[in-house]
Parts: sequence; structure tokens; C-alpha cells
Amino acid sequence: MNNATNTPYRPPVRPRRVPTHEVRIIGGQYKRTKLPVADRPGLRPTPDRVRETLFNWLGQDLGGWRCLDAFAGTGVLGFECASRGAQAVKLVELDATLVDQLKRIQMQLKADGVQVVRGDGVTLLRQQAPASLDLVLIDPPFDSDLFDTALAAAALAISDTGFIYLEAPRLWTPAQLEPLHLRLHRHLKAGAVYAHLLVPTD
Repeated sequence: MNNATNTPYRPPVRPRRVPTHEVRIIGGQYKRTKLPVADRPGLRPTPDRVRETLFNWLGQDLGGWRCLDAFAGTGVLGFECASRGAQAVKLVELDATLVDQLKRIQMQLKADGVQVVRGDGVTLLRQQAPASLDLVLIDPPFDSDLFDTALAAAALAISDTGFIYLEAPRLWTPAQLEPLHLRLHRHLKAGAVYAHLLVPTD
């Protein structure tokens, strides 16, 4: 019953739910594992739908593959590779906060095949032995000027049967890829994201 002032009853105000900033691994042994998304400049995790399509293109079993994620960020692309059986996954990230986060995740998952390296992605790509990688993942901040140099370094690092995944704000044309001896194998557009799967030319 209300008091003498006849103050209307108001239900308690529930605190507004704050959106959780995280992404999930969508396949393999680490499926449904949540990875935090830190509030860092240029950090833009690959959307679930794009990742699902990428691993449909590559195949769900990456057993024995050697992979390098040159701009790891949240690590979701590299951890997806490890989750699907890749033999060795190198996660390269320059931001110290993100590196610490990646190392914590690697330890939590006990992902022995994953190596976290703090450094510049292009420099690390240039240090790889020629034709030593099966998959290179390139997803730098969209406002950076790293795309061309990263692609050129990746083209030398992948094997004859290897792949380069490129996520960019525009579509790379055959004329841009030909000098790198690469060709477009698959691509899609999701919002502002152009996802490319590139392979060496014969």
C-alpha cells in the first residue's frame, strides 16, 4: 500500500547492461572460447561471418600448416588456425598491451603450437625463410600504409601451395597483384571489409 502522499510505485531501476567487447573462436578444439577485445586504436576484429567463410575456403582441418598472423590484434585469426590443427602459428603484434593479452590467452588455452612475438609484422615477414609458410594473415589497421609492403613480404614467404589472407578497405585488382606473382583465388565484401584469399601464380 502506498503511503499517505500516494507516491506511485516505481520498480527499481536495473543497471544498463554494458556490451561485452569480445569475440569467439568459431571452430575446432577451442570453439566458443571468448577472446577479449581491448580498446586500442585501429583494433578491428574480423567479423564472425568473414572468418566462417575464410575457413570454408581454406578447409576446416589445417593439420600440419605453418601460419603467421602479421598483425595479430585480438589473435582471433591465429587462434582459429591453431584450433583447427595448425602445426605452428606465429602471432606478431607491436602493441605491448595486446602482446600481454595474447600471451595470457595462449597460456590459458595451453596452445603449445602458438608463439606470440612482439614486433613489426612486415619486418617479421621479411625474416621468414622463402616458401616456408602455408598461410599468412594480413589485417593491419585500415588507415595504415602497410598493405603493399606486407603483401610483398608475404608473397616471398608462402609456399607454392600456400595462401595469403588479406583484409582491407578496398579490393585489390589483378594489375596490383600481378607484379607480386599473386592472383585472387576468392573474395567477399562484408560492410566496409574486403576479404581476399590470394595464391601464388603458376
